[in-house]
Amino acid sequence: MDIKNKKHVSLALQIENFKAALNGLEKLVERVAAQKKDERAGLFIQKEDTVDYDKFYAAVQELFGPEVKNQDVKCFYRKLCNNPDAPVDWCEIFGYFTSDEDSLAAQVDEENLVFLVSRKQRVVISGSRRRDVIKCIVKIPQLDLLIAASQKGLITVFNSQMKVQTSTNVTDTSWITGCDYLSQLKLIVATTERTIIVWDYKAQGSSQENYFVIKPMDHCLLCVCVVSLPNQFCRDDILLGDDGGFVNKYTVNSDDFGLRQSKSKRKSQGQVLESKNFKSIRRKLHNDWVMKIRYISTLNCFGSCSLDSVHSLVLDSLKRLEDNLPVREFSMPRGANTFCYCMKANVIVTGGDDKVLRLWYPNISTKPVGKLVGHMFSITEVVTNEKDQLVISLSSAKVFRVWDIQTLSLLQVFHDSQGRPGDMQIYSMIYDSNHSMLITGSNVIDMYPLTRIIQDTKQVPHTHEREINVMLYNKYFHQVLTICSESIIKVWELETGIQIYQILDPHGFNVELTSAAIDESGFLFATGAYNGTVKIWDFGSGQEMKVLPEGKDWQEEEHWLKHLIFLKAQEKRHQILALERSGKIKMIQGKEDDIFLMVIWELPDVVPVLQGRNHIVHLKMSTKDQSMASPFPEVKLIAEKNFPQPVNNPAISTEVNCMDLLQVEGYNLIAAGTLYGAIILWNFVTFTVKEVYRPEDCFTVDPDLDPKRFRINDILFLFRTPECARRSSQDSVCSSPQCDSSKGPQSSKGSKHSTQDSEAKGEQIDVMTGEQQPVDKKHPEHTNVVDAQPPLLVTAHEDGHLRLWTIEGRLLKNMLPFTKHAAISLTSLYVDSCTRILLAGNVEGHVIIFNIGSFLDPPHDEKKFRQLLAWHAHSLEIIQVVYAEDKQVVLTASIDGSVRLWHAANGRYCGYFGQRRLFNLSQISDFILPCDVNEYPIEIKEENKFTEKKLKYEYPLVFDQKRWKKMSSMSLLFKRVPPKAYEVEHDFKFFKSLSSPKIRRHALESFRTENKEAGIVFGSLPIYRVPSPASLRHLPLIGSGVQRQSSHGIPGKKGHVQHEKSSPNKREKSEWLLWSELHMKWQDMNDTLVFISGRKRGSTRQCHPSLYPQAILLMEKIAPGV
Repeated sequence: MDIKNKKHVSLALQIENFKAALNGLEKLVERVAAQKKDERAGLFIQKEDTVDYDKFYAAVQELFGPEVKNQDVKCFYRKLCNNPDAPVDWCEIFGYFTSDEDSLAAQVDEENLVFLVSRKQRVVISGSRRRDVIKCIVKIPQLDLLIAASQKGLITVFNSQMKVQTSTNVTDTSWITGCDYLSQLKLIVATTERTIIVWDYKAQGSSQENYFVIKPMDHCLLCVCVVSLPNQFCRDDILLGDDGGFVNKYTVNSDDFGLRQSKSKRKSQGQVLESKNFKSIRRKLHNDWVMKIRYISTLNCFGSCSLDSVHSLVLDSLKRLEDNLPVREFSMPRGANTFCYCMKANVIVTGGDDKVLRLWYPNISTKPVGKLVGHMFSITEVVTNEKDQLVISLSSAKVFRVWDIQTLSLLQVFHDSQGRPGDMQIYSMIYDSNHSMLITGSNVIDMYPLTRIIQDTKQVPHTHEREINVMLYNKYFHQVLTICSESIIKVWELETGIQIYQILDPHGFNVELTSAAIDESGFLFATGAYNGTVKIWDFGSGQEMKVLPEGKDWQEEEHWLKHLIFLKAQEKRHQILALERSGKIKMIQGKEDDIFLMVIWELPDVVPVLQGRNHIVHLKMSTKDQSMASPFPEVKLIAEKNFPQPVNNPAISTEVNCMDLLQVEGYNLIAAGTLYGAIILWNFVTFTVKEVYRPEDCFTVDPDLDPKRFRINDILFLFRTPECARRSSQDSVCSSPQCDSSKGPQSSKGSKHSTQDSEAKGEQIDVMTGEQQPVDKKHPEHTNVVDAQPPLLVTAHEDGHLRLWTIEGRLLKNMLPFTKHAAISLTSLYVDSCTRILLAGNVEGHVIIFNIGSFLDPPHDEKKFRQLLAWHAHSLEIIQVVYAEDKQVVLTASIDGSVRLWHAANGRYCGYFGQRRLFNLSQISDFILPCDVNEYPIEIKEENKFTEKKLKYEYPLVFDQKRWKKMSSMSLLFKRVPPKAYEVEHDFKFFKSLSSPKIRRHALESFRTENKEAGIVFGSLPIYRVPSPASLRHLPLIGSGVQRQSSHGIPGKKGHVQHEKSSPNKREKSEWLLWSELHMKWQDMNDTLVFISGRKRGSTRQCHPSLYPQAILLMEKIAPGV
């Protein structure tokens, strides 16, 4: 009993401990999720409070023990970082994911190489009759619509999401045999056995009342297609095949349907039109049923196939239907049931009852160029995938076979086994290139997606089991080298993504590789490890050639190598510049006949000297005898004897974090970026070392700020060689068709297009397309005009800023790259060979592309440094970004363990190294995103004078001169009544003269005397010239006489004016009328100003105070001198 009690207590204790661990995991997840939300909101988080992956993994191991796998925790952490709001389950920390992403790899087997059958989608058409089947399916690519016609008369239009947009039910006794889309008339045509149905699917109201029936027909119609000709307007040609072997062509236009409609006929189920009223041509081309008819616009001809063994396929121009000349015929045993044309391969594929697929050249009808054998039953349908060069064939037994049209090899076989035998015969099949799906029609619609689409969007990219430490590109062999933290070297083919070879434990068991470099020729590469060892390998074979062994007195991680740079080989010696994590820069060299490498010198530690007042320190060559030649001689510092000693603060790191090298004619430089934000430049021509830049307060410790906020994560030299400079000057004035045709594609996202200015466009074009223009031989003077400019420096900072400097230390550009999030630390930089395109990667996995071609030319205009594109490539930190100019792709490596490929022109995803399918870099891939990325690329636009659209102004009312002349001012005057509060009077003469625009509306847009953007443009304004009186003292008050006379007519009402007791004489009356009319013009002018201001007019006749200056000017124009 005691043993049982102990086991029970032990089990209960384990359960309690596990529950406590789950609670701890829940709190940890909430903390990480809150941290990621704060980071995306742009809030500052101290590094001590940040939970990165190492802290997260350590906390999980502390909760659940060391049995938790690193890969499972990494997947869990990656999911949490990508979507903090997504629901998570504790079992995912042990690798049991509830999603089907991990199970997808098991589904992608040999049987699912092309189409993923397990992800088949099914659409059931509602409203169809009992035992109805889909007889025809047509895709409209330009509208992204799908038309499905059932055998018993139901025609349905689906949108891009396969939702029913509209439908109609044709009440005809005959069955539907085919359908197509009239591209010019925007109508749908369908054929029954004896009639032609034309349906206006866009008409409002009941869709069943908007179709026309063309009849009668001489034979039973079996198939239909529409001839798409771009030069036809409001007219379409319809080709029909019947059971008598005839091919018919009917011509329909908009008058045949638009002018024949009437209200009485619309109430009927369908309007019947006589077939004899349409222009038609027919010719007998076959001796049996016409099974399929198509129009091939690329060949400018039509094709029809039949079960006739002699005239199996006819392919010729439409003119042959009229002139009865001999046609081009293809013969095959037992005829042909179907055919299709592949434009890229320029072949026609036919299939029939003999179970053989034949490939024909369109101009050679005597013998097929290839045969595909494998079907056991009659072939009923054949379609092509132009992009992937695939042929998909279907037999009557519902067996699909996928063929490679280039190699004539079978790629996949799958069977539609659902349903009872004979219950689900497939009558139609198409390939939707817009959505990369194979669509079939039986009594339902089935859609089979391409495996690569599902794989790219659902499967987690996975190149290595651990995070990537190094990624390099060999531009000579077009190969990519990747190294993970598990010390596995892999070499990949860039064009296909195939792994060439791999090296396990290259520096020994459990020795992590931390750096690598490729030499200038591309034949060698070097690797460096955390223990300081260096090895040189042959790139082609992966064989080890030389080694720098570990020193006996070296401590662990003392000589951790962060960065390696191959130097130009001199006298058959290999030389490597190495940067240690401690900040030391040293030279490693070896003889050709010696397998061992050795350290020949180290750069002295100059940071303590530069911390004082000395910003420039001179160097002198060491007296030590060097047995080997070196491009960088060993040097020592020449410092002042009494320079101030720096105060060492352990909280501030002063080590060198990154470096770059520039060895060209006239320059021998090493640039270094430190952890405290300083830029140090070693000049081996002038033998000086200089502190180019040091941030303020970099040695001040503030507990509220990140101590690593000044850190420089990467540094690069920007130098354009004279050859590249000459090429740039030629490209800037290049006007050849090659330059014009190299315009790169513009952005889709969200479908936003941009047009850069001519100069910037030329730069982007040449870099994004990789076109290198030859030297202009007609203008040899350009070859020696352009000189190389001094180099610049670009630095990537921890605060997310990108800064450009001269080597003298002058700041040229300080830029914060634009992404959808706040400032993010930059981690990697890369520049192309001609220094036109600059790439940057950051901690959050974004890639940013800049155009710097024009910026490098003096005087370094800031406006010419422009960001072109930015996209989210990874969910975790990017450690390296590379631009492959020859293939126009961008490679990104991240700590998530994947190396991914992107199109440089638009940021579209190509794939990742390690996937099952091969890369296809010749075409722009489908717009898809990896499973851990949910943001679309951002393209930065810049408007200029070439892209600004002319503003068109709409004028609702214009001035009508004829109305103005018809109106009498006196009659208008006596109709006036005092206005009410907040009421605008509409009987003013000017506003009565406004009318809608007539014919000459364009005259307003061409009027440019004044600035029409300032306000309303009037057609004309009346100008009155009234002689000014000498004095206004004896003039009567305007309107007094009228009001007095009106008051006399009202008993008991006294007039408002008391100083005139008698009626005016003739002179006074004429003067009074003159000033009354003038007063009316003033009132009209005042109301015009109210109209301009857009405000309601109150009880007073004054305009808004802000319009007083405009009122004074308008008063002077209307009544000068008053």
